[in-house]
Amino acid sequence: MNIYNRRISKVVKIGGVAIGGSHPITIQSMTTTPTADVAATLSQVKQLADAGCEIVRITVNNAAAAKGFAEIKRKVDSVPLVADIHFDYRMALAAMDAGADKIRINPGNIGEEWKVREVVNKAKQKGIPIRIGINSGSLEADLIDKYSGVTGEGLAESALRNVKLLNDMDFDNIVVSIKASNIPMTLKAHEILAPKVDCPLHIGITEAGTLYSGTIKSTAGLASMLTRGFGDTIRISLTADPVEEVRAAKEMLKALGLRQFGPEIISCPTCGRTQTELISIANEVEKRIAHIKTPMKIAIMGCVVNGPGEARECDIGIACGKGSGILFKKGEIVRKVLEKDLVAVLVEEIESMA
Repeated sequence: MNIYNRRISKVVKIGGVAIGGSHPITIQSMTTTPTADVAATLSQVKQLADAGCEIVRITVNNAAAAKGFAEIKRKVDSVPLVADIHFDYRMALAAMDAGADKIRINPGNIGEEWKVREVVNKAKQKGIPIRIGINSGSLEADLIDKYSGVTGEGLAESALRNVKLLNDMDFDNIVVSIKASNIPMTLKAHEILAPKVDCPLHIGITEAGTLYSGTIKSTAGLASMLTRGFGDTIRISLTADPVEEVRAAKEMLKALGLRQFGPEIISCPTCGRTQTELISIANEVEKRIAHIKTPMKIAIMGCVVNGPGEARECDIGIACGKGSGILFKKGEIVRKVLEKDLVAVLVEEIESMA
């Protein structure tokens, strides 16, 4: 989809997943387990893939992690794996030899230019893309001095500087990310960067916070960028189980009309007219249809008077009253249902439509 006048970048392939161009905006997350703990990391990769994560990043921060990454890569074929590298260029080389589908580096903290060149040459030889990751916490000192602090302008200049560094090494299989915990700063950086490069952009708000506050902050920042056309792949970064990052990302992309992931639930916020436990009913329905992959709109309304009309665009729904409710499809009443049977009846109908 190209609503919101999405910026069209060149296409980069990460394993079997293509990003950029007109390809769907992909969802990423990152494992939180020690990479040397192969069993735990494999389990988390599977959980993320099962939840709908399309690209998984794994830290490779030492020799034990590099060894673990190699074993993990041999056992995973369901989702591309990205090796996250900081400081030690040797870890990037080891991860690429282990079959990493992409590596993430900040060239500025890899060290001398010859070390960056070693990484670039290996990536070129193996056809592996490099994600240049610029973070507000590691902006180059000269740019902090130039702009009197960490700014969107400085972050954009850092990204452009590092893209040029790799281009000068005859390498353009690049993805760029600029992340800060400050939304206006991140947005400003993308407004400067996006017109000046043709590589795909990975977007996110770093250190966004816990499950509740971080989801709100990340969604506010990512939606601001996506609706301006920035972003080819995303991560919602939370201090929480990374599966929650994937769930939040899917819901955000659905809400923006950019992707479809199974059913969308439309439910009313309740009011004084509500005569049933609508909150628990909505939560129970959401839980029981989590396995459904077919896109459809489902309404859970708290008023039998206005419910069907308000949710006319939905494929199916229920409107709840005291002791009973009604089942409706496309705004047309199908039948009356006892309150105790509403969830079971609705779920049964949804499953028959999937």
